[in-house]
Amino acid sequence: MGTHKITILGPGCANCAALEAAARQAVDAVGMDATIDKVTDPVAIAGHGVMSTPGLMVDGTVVSVGRVPTAAQIAGLLGVGS
Repeated sequence: MGTHKITILGPGCANCAALEAAARQAVDAVGMDATIDKVTDPVAIAGHGVMSTPGLMVDGTVVSVGRVPTAAQIAGLLGVGS
């Protein structure tokens, strides 16, 4: 399995931090190789079609917008059963 690229889209709000923590927990729980980046620039966030933050991208595809999924849900989005 290759390395996944996870991107958190948001201005740095509490929900953005919670989403990043959940993403890190999901990656650790499944023992997956992944890089986690943050995009805080509003223009770049809107450029991905995200109008309600936080947003979550996996491998360049927006998979969640405007909510904080659980670590188990994020593991599912990464293609790993919870």
